[in-house]
Amino acid sequence: MIETAGSAIRNGLDDLRRDERAIEGLPIRLVIALVVGVASLSVMMSMVSGIEGLAVIELDVQPEPEVTTPGEQEIAFTVVDPDGQPVADATVVVRGETARIDSVATARTDASGTATVTVDPRLGPNQADGTLVVDVKPPAGSEYTDDRENTNVLVVRE
Repeated sequence: MIETAGSAIRNGLDDLRRDERAIEGLPIRLVIALVVGVASLSVMMSMVSGIEGLAVIELDVQPEPEVTTPGEQEIAFTVVDPDGQPVADATVVVRGETARIDSVATARTDASGTATVTVDPRLGPNQADGTLVVDVKPPAGSEYTDDRENTNVLVVRE
């Protein structure tokens, strides 16, 4: 019985030694393990708080007034972070969408996060309302971003 088990093991090892296909699937398995490991590591790193290098902070802009009428006027824009704290040195960009202005208007925020832009919105002949689009360019070298849509300014005919 012991001799039979020993010869079976020897035969199995001999078969394994003669099998030239033994490492055929090894390289692809290693690549798959590496990809899964890197993906898992990136998920774990994104879950860990306190890693500032990977985080970006979304900015928001609050126009005052949000609704206005055609004609030249000043509109104040306050740029804030998610906690409502003002952001200095951001550039507010206002451009016409369905309401028209002559050119793109820009202004830089002060220490209180406020920028004042002078615009002269116009509506078409049979147009009751229109919008001005507001974008924010974050301060250079900061961790801020402005990827989401901001509050547009509504222009309404009186």
